[in-house]
Amino acid sequence: MNFQKHYKGRFTNILRWPQLDKLWDQVKAQPNDWYIYFVGETVPTAPVDATELNQFIQEIDQLLRKEHDYDYCGIVYADDKETPAMIKIFDPNNLGAVCGTSGTVAPPRWLLTRIPPEAIVDDAPTPANRKRWWKRLFPVR
Repeated sequence: MNFQKHYKGRFTNILRWPQLDKLWDQVKAQPNDWYIYFVGETVPTAPVDATELNQFIQEIDQLLRKEHDYDYCGIVYADDKETPAMIKIFDPNNLGAVCGTSGTVAPPRWLLTRIPPEAIVDDAPTPANRKRWWKRLFPVR
């Protein structure tokens, strides 16, 4: 599968929190071959193991629910809700123009993908608090 073509393809918004719970369950049910890419940082060259995947899902879910304090989610997009191969997770503190209506599309902050990732251009500086969060979660990356 071509990463760039897939990344620029069609994605569905995960609008409600229960939909996000179901998406996480889908990912955890098939825990092999997932890459976790913190956009703007080094592109991962190997998939994470199931323990790292579960830890990331738990931590990112907590972060999203805490910092996107709304009764809806709306900042996670999946290529397929039932059998996802790529999930875009946008930073609740730096949403920019997620849909691109302003002409400039903000890239996701995190990407879960079964397709080996390639660099995604992000001209915005990575916030220090996100770097600290990432280093706490994955100290050796």
